[in-house]
Amino acid sequence: MIADAPPSASHRSVKVVENVRVARDTYRIRLLAPEMARAILPGQFLMIRPTRPGSTDPFFGRPFALYDTVPGPSGTPEAIDVVYLVLGRGTAALAGRRPGDRVEAWGPLGNGFGPPPGDGGPVTFVAGGIGQTPFLALGRWWTGRQSYGTPAVDHSGSPASSAELLYGVRSADLAAEIEAFEAAGIAVRLATDDGSAGHHGLVTGLLEGRLRRGPRPSKLVGCGPPPMLGALAEIADREGIPCDVSLENQMACGFGACFSCVVPIRQADGSTDLRRVCVEGPIVPASEVAWPIGGGH
Repeated sequence: MIADAPPSASHRSVKVVENVRVARDTYRIRLLAPEMARAILPGQFLMIRPTRPGSTDPFFGRPFALYDTVPGPSGTPEAIDVVYLVLGRGTAALAGRRPGDRVEAWGPLGNGFGPPPGDGGPVTFVAGGIGQTPFLALGRWWTGRQSYGTPAVDHSGSPASSAELLYGVRSADLAAEIEAFEAAGIAVRLATDDGSAGHHGLVTGLLEGRLRRGPRPSKLVGCGPPPMLGALAEIADREGIPCDVSLENQMACGFGACFSCVVPIRQADGSTDLRRVCVEGPIVPASEVAWPIGGGH
């Protein structure tokens, strides 16, 4: 059955407040969208189409995870930040938007994250490439520093005692806004493919070392390329640590109509069935995904 967009979702033209470069080929755009900002939860996403007036190019929007909400003078959220990597025509067009320009946005979309583990322990986020983007808001939410949604979503249990981000990039100049995570109380440990900063190697190798040293996290959460997420799922299963992943499959509509973002999910009888990342995700338990999967950015 084709799903409708979430009840809180809307489709509108929104104003660009700022659009700044935060790392190599990486930008943070701020959109003035009070209704979306008040409704959105960590892990949900927006579809954004950076069209010029009178143009339909690009025809499809692109999905972007919530990076964080921005309060207005009254203290209530009025703007949404997303962070994106310029990879193709759509994101290149988005990078060209200036304050005062308008873009089309629809959302919030997707299922978002659930509450923190509830035992008051630490949580570890594992990101590859541009996969750090969901974790600023999630870290602030799970550690009790910020609330999201209207009405604010209540925690069922204790906030996490701490949050850390293990962040893997090809080289140090692609690491974006580490200071913002640290200012939010999220410790950052970097892994680079070329050894230009932090751990020389894959972020999953950094995670292996982190687990050997302890303390053991109450939960792992990952976002990044499918091979990284598959490796993370194997580690989590071996260590017996609950793990969710935020999937980055390409999508055209964002609300379940086009079936372009499907992923194989294990069923209770041992079979697999395809599920749409945009409506049944993007947040799913890592153990339910039939790895390896394709897609991603």
